Amino acid sequence: MITDEEKMQSLQKLTMVVYALYAFSYFAGITAIIGIVINYIKKEEVAGTWLESHFRWQIRTFWFGLLWAVIGIATLVILIGIPILFANCIWIIYRVVKGWLYFNDNKPVPI
Repeated sequence: MITDEEKMQSLQKLTMVVYALYAFSYFAGITAIIGIVINYIKKEEVAGTWLESHFRWQIRTFWFGLLWAVIGIATLVILIGIPILFANCIWIIYRVVKGWLYFNDNKPVPI
């Protein structure tokens, strides 16, 4: 029988893995897709815990990052896409680092 404490520890490890998957997406983009799938599969299990804010943070990071990547790629022809893609890259790094730091302190991400 799994205790609540063991379940929480498992969910904490999973949250850390998703942050790592998002970070590694700069080297292998597929890892972000794996991360978002994990977020949606486990979303209900973290509901009501401090990890819920991290899942929301991760999900928003993925979708807004994807949106700005699509906009950046679509506007590469008129050269504005380059600064958009650069800013998106920096923004995603910021989100992963900020989320990871709050996670490391066992705190919810202020949203």
